[in-house]
Amino acid sequence: MIEILETIRDFTETGGQVLLVIGALIFVMWLMILERAMYVFVTHKQYKKNVIAKWNARAERSSWNAEQVRQAMISRVSLKLGAGIPIIQSLVALCPLLGLMGTVTGMIEVFDVMAISGSGNARSMASGVSKATIPTMAGMVGALSGVFASSWLSRTTKSERAKLEDALMMERHI
Repeated sequence: MIEILETIRDFTETGGQVLLVIGALIFVMWLMILERAMYVFVTHKQYKKNVIAKWNARAERSSWNAEQVRQAMISRVSLKLGAGIPIIQSLVALCPLLGLMGTVTGMIEVFDVMAISGSGNARSMASGVSKATIPTMAGMVGALSGVFASSWLSRTTKSERAKLEDALMMERHI
């Protein structure tokens, strides 16, 4: 366990301070993604059953007023399903931007070393180059993983809304 923590510490030192910010951002983003996935797989199913049961309990399901109630129910379910997805998408967009910031700060360090040493000594520039490339890589990995997860969440939200509309529509014509 200590070796793993030392490896992580060495990696973050090699990548610079921006890497810590990227790591925290990715951690928060994945916490939100996991919360949404848990909602979809656990809580949503029961909520959907309750909404369908509430619709079936209505005596009258064919008037304009009943249609408005149906639309309101569907909208509430959609809002609950889609909660947090725009924030997740914003965090996904922030990952490569922070990686770019890490690239810029790493290159500034390279230029500082070049200015101080007066030459292009490769050994003295190596830490700056790693501080330039590692945050970029971390930002892109975080963004790619977040893109896949957020697109899955968006598709699932649309699919679940359509399934609920179908379920309530079928119940409406009985």
